[in-house]
Formats: sequence, structure tokens, C-alpha cells
Amino acid sequence: MKVKGTKKLEKSRVALTVEVRGEEFTTTLDKMYRTKGRKLNIPGFRPGKATRRQIEALYGEGVFYNEVIQELYPAALEQAIESKKLDFVELDDIKVESVDKEGFEFVATVVVRPEAAVKEYKGIKAEKTVYTVTEAEVKAYLSEQQKKEERVIAVDRAVKNGDVALIDYEGFSDGTPFEGGKGENYELEIGSGTFIPGFEEQLIGTKKGDTPEINVTFPKEYHAKELQGKPVVFKVTVKEVREKQLPEIDDEFVKDISEFDTLADYKKDIKKKLKEDKDKRSESEVETAVLEKLAENTTVDIPDALIEKQLDTMERDFDSRLQMQGMNLQLYLRYTGMTKEAFREGFRTEAEKQVKTRLALEAVAKAEGIKPTAKDVNAEYKKIADAYKMTVEQVKPYIPEKEIKADVAVEKAMKVIMENAVITEKKPAAKKPAAKKTDDKTEPAKKPAAKKTAAAKKPAAKPAAKKPAAAKKPAAKKPAAKKAADK
Repeated sequence: MKVKGTKKLEKSRVALTVEVRGEEFTTTLDKMYRTKGRKLNIPGFRPGKATRRQIEALYGEGVFYNEVIQELYPAALEQAIESKKLDFVELDDIKVESVDKEGFEFVATVVVRPEAAVKEYKGIKAEKTVYTVTEAEVKAYLSEQQKKEERVIAVDRAVKNGDVALIDYEGFSDGTPFEGGKGENYELEIGSGTFIPGFEEQLIGTKKGDTPEINVTFPKEYHAKELQGKPVVFKVTVKEVREKQLPEIDDEFVKDISEFDTLADYKKDIKKKLKEDKDKRSESEVETAVLEKLAENTTVDIPDALIEKQLDTMERDFDSRLQMQGMNLQLYLRYTGMTKEAFREGFRTEAEKQVKTRLALEAVAKAEGIKPTAKDVNAEYKKIADAYKMTVEQVKPYIPEKEIKADVAVEKAMKVIMENAVITEKKPAAKKPAAKKTDDKTEPAKKPAAKKTAAAKKPAAKPAAKKPAAAKKPAAKKPAAKKAADK
């Protein structure tokens, strides 16, 4: 293999002219005649008995040139990329320029990782919000713990607001049952607004064994057109009345749910932990603000291939988070009526920002001469291994050392930037009262809405270290083997 020339092109592409000649080519060509030649149909000869000269006389000298090229070019291209120390991203195009009995020459256009130009990365100005913990927040936290210990018990009395009524129901429109209007053993919290307006209120005052008929009207904008604005009757059977009981928040409650003996000590611990969480939030916000300024100070021509690769990563991460909650991306797209293309397009701006930020940090690492040590690399491997409950040796096959070094360098670059940033503290802005929602509710047969989860959030702007996939080992980074045309 010989690299005859390199040429820089726009969009971070490089054209490599590579020559493969001599023994490497002729040996592989001989092998093709021995293995594939025997399968050719040569008039007057039994399969595999025709000589090379006879095969060439019938099919031409270049009968196996394409097969030889397909076998040799991937390794030749990889060697060429390594010899020129290119930071390879992907193969953009490949074209065979010439081929004869001595060898072949091809031009491969490859996308390489671009170098960013950062105007300023020291002295970046940003504001840091200093959050405090209020007594109301401590009280709210305690209320959450109290609700976790909530008990629901059956009572022998009439339904009142806040109770849970165990009911059977069936809805009728003009005397005929309608689809989706029937349910059995449904636990309805009175006052929750789960059912359409007027339904829950009419259960107040009923008792176990009662069979009230509830008259309601569906909202005009209801999703089922045949029920929009329609008056209906629900025949209900009250099977049980249940009352919610919350424990008293006192020393005994604290002893049951924590390692503390008194409510006062537990409150102190809550306040401490809430402050720690807010401090982490504050640090994260100021880092994000600094990274945004860094990106503004950066000029770089980002190839489309890098954006697509980042979108691939974001798509896999999104799918993984969905799978943790019993769903997957395919089902998510079906439920939302979204195409894969529209889904990816929704993440494109964020993907571009993440790629640009990462390239900027890599440029800072280079400018600072940051070179991760073996100790740094081992520590990073250990951190990943611990997170995935694996050994370091199990992790290494999934993540090349080169990628670990790049991630460590980026982290160190971020540390340099933050140490030299000019941070001013500020208090959080006063919260405005939230407007009350007035959305109409749906009928009793409505399925519970899916809870909002972390999977629906877009990835954070800060570039994260790559982690090993749990399912399978990723393929090595090699150029895709595009088929070369015969000359």
C-alpha cells in the first residue's frame, strides 16, 4: 500500500489517493483464480480444470479484478488513514481510478473530525444562582414521605370528597351502551378530576350497595366525535367506600421511616440534603451557561456525518430510557403518531450544539497541552466499570483507550475553563403564581395517561463520556465496504 496523495476538501473531508500493487495484489488475484475460477463454466472443461490462461481467454484478463479490489481496499484504506494520522469519522466516497494485472489505484474521500477555533475560553463570564431551602420545601418533603405511608381502609359511611370509591359502571347514550363506557372494580378518588365533570360530585353522599344513575354531558371537544357534547347516563354500583388515612408527622413517624429519633433532627437532615441537591443544580446550570458561551466563541465547520452520529447516540439513549419503563422507541413513535425522521429532526438542534461544544472542548484540551496519564485512563475505566457493575477488563473491549483518553481530556479542559471563569452569584428570581389549568376531563373508561418520564427529556448539553452498551460489543471503526466498479 502506498499513499500517493492527499487533498483537503470542504466540510472536513480529505481525498486520499491510494495505490495497491505488487505481491499483495498478485497473490490475492491468484487465490481468486484458484477459488472462484473452478466455479466458472468453461466449454470443453470439467469444473475447476481450466487453466488461468483459458479462463482469461474466455472472460478477459480482468475477470476477478473487482473481487480482488473488494478484498484489499478496506485494509489499504485503514492503513492509509493511520499513516496520515487522520481522525476518521466515516467513508464518504470511493472510486477506482485504474486497475491492471499488477495492481489498482483508488481515491477515497473520507470525513475527518474537524478542528475548532476557539477565540476565548479563559475569563468567560457567567451568573450562578444561589438557591436556599425554605421551611415550605422541608414541609413539602415531609408531606411526600407522609403520603408514602398513607393507608386506605374501608369505612361504613357515605362517600365524601377525598375518599376512594370502588365502583362498577356502564355508560348509555340514548339507552344504548357505548364503546369504552364500562368498567369494573374501578378505584375512583373523589375530587381527583379523573372522570368527566359532574361524575365524581354525584357520588358524594352515596353508600356501599347504592346504585345511582349519574347524568353527565361530554365536553364539546371530546376526542370521540360521536360523544362530543352528548348527554349520557352512567349506571353505577358502589361496592365499597374507602377512606385515606395519613400518619401524624411526629417523632414516632420519623423513627419508622428513618434512622433519626426526633422530628427536629430529621428536618435538619432534610434541609441539608435539599441544599446539597440545589447546590448541584446550581453548579450544573453555571457549567451549562459557560459551555454556551464557549460555543458562541467557537468557529468550526461541522460535517453532517458527525451530526448524524450524535443523533444516532441520542436515539439509542432515548430508546434505552424508554425500555427501562417497559416501552420502546417503536411504540413511542406509534403512540405519538411521529415518524422516525420527524423524531430525529426534533433533536437536530441539540445534536449540533452538543457536537460543537465537544469540538470546542477538544480544541481547548489541545491548546492547553492536556495529555491524560495512564492513571487517569485507569480511573475512568474503573468509574465506568463500577457504574455498570462490571470489571475493568470486561469494560475495555467495549470502549477503546483512545476514546477514554479523549473523554478525560475533555473533562480536564472543562475544569480549566471553570477555574478561569468569572462567576458572579445571584439570587433566584421570584416565582410567579402558576395559572390554574382548566382542561376538560374524559369519561370513566379512559385509560390512565402515561406518566412523564426522564425518557421524554432531551439530552443535556454537556457532552458525556461514552459508556458500554449492555447488549452487544460494538463493531470496530472501519470504513464501510462500498462496492467498487470494474474498469
